[in-house]
Amino acid sequence: MGVLEEKIEKRFCDLAKMHGAKCLKLSIISRRGYPDRVLLYPGGRVEFVELKRPGKKPRKLQEKRLRELRDLGFTAEYLDTLELVEAWFDQ
Repeated sequence: MGVLEEKIEKRFCDLAKMHGAKCLKLSIISRRGYPDRVLLYPGGRVEFVELKRPGKKPRKLQEKRLRELRDLGFTAEYLDTLELVEAWFDQ
């Protein structure tokens, strides 16, 4: 993970905490491609986010997993800039 991705991830987790969410690192050994962060909000809301360094897009399997999660009714997205991270929490 590059320095920029680390900064994006730190800011994402800091903002999640400020908004009352638990920001968990998701690591599923037996199933690859799932987003690397899960936000758990009070009241049961769950969001999945794949964080990338600027300009980097999710791999095909990651795109598939994001679609699967959306099809199940979850919020699932990827973010690749600090500006997108800020906007995520402003919505």
